[in-house]
Amino acid sequence: MTELAIQDLLDTQTVAIRDIVCDGKCRHKSAEECPSSTYLVFPYRGVYLRHLGSEDAVAEANQVLFFNQAEGYRISHPVQGGDACLSISVREELLRELAPKEHLHDNTAVMFRKQRWQIDPRAQVLVALLRHSLLNNSIEMLEAETLTLTLIRRALGERASRATRTTYGRQKLVDRAKLVLSTELSRRWTLAEIAAEVGVSPVYLTQAFAQVEGVPLYRYQLRLRLARALDLLGSYDDLSALGLELGFSSHSHFTAAFRQAYGRTPAQFQRSANLR
Repeated sequence: MTELAIQDLLDTQTVAIRDIVCDGKCRHKSAEECPSSTYLVFPYRGVYLRHLGSEDAVAEANQVLFFNQAEGYRISHPVQGGDACLSISVREELLRELAPKEHLHDNTAVMFRKQRWQIDPRAQVLVALLRHSLLNNSIEMLEAETLTLTLIRRALGERASRATRTTYGRQKLVDRAKLVLSTELSRRWTLAEIAAEVGVSPVYLTQAFAQVEGVPLYRYQLRLRLARALDLLGSYDDLSALGLELGFSSHSHFTAAFRQAYGRTPAQFQRSANLR
């Protein structure tokens, strides 16, 4: 049976935040669950599949997932290692104010039309700052609430939620490629290896991935590695070792990629989140 470790990080009149860690032992679809309210879920470690009717969504650190009130779903873990997410609920009238109207169903309750949206590196770093700061009690409640609303505004913004037109087949192909990348996050994959795993040509894979996700395949993998770095920075003194563990060729390569994505070096992030 899959086991969950749930830690309440913040609970105010405005927002509630939980850190949820799953051991991922349930490889098949779980029993159906049905949320009592709408949640925004930001995966930051590992990967899982969410099954909503006939539609599946790969949950990983480049996405925010919407768990709509009273909408039943199932979870499975095709990749070993478990997962971890930051789950955020916002008072309904505030969430309605934050969410673009065209992305919501015309219901009394706030419910999103899509299962997931892609988030950008700025949103990823906000997730990490919020989680680390709440875990080590280095942030005031007012600041935490403000940072949470900033994160949600960023995740729901026009830039993050811009939809790309694609087909069901291409979406499934891209999802298979994501699962392949997640099996060995630090591996230096070649395009031919990934294409062979999903059963298409390298040319078709690059075209399909860029069309569906809006970014090249290599950049998507880089964002996954950097999101994992955000998760692990509180556990490492030796940043060179962390970079090598995540597949970067050197400390300078790791630092340059991190700075380009998040606007600060790994060491600067450690200091800003009071990790060191």
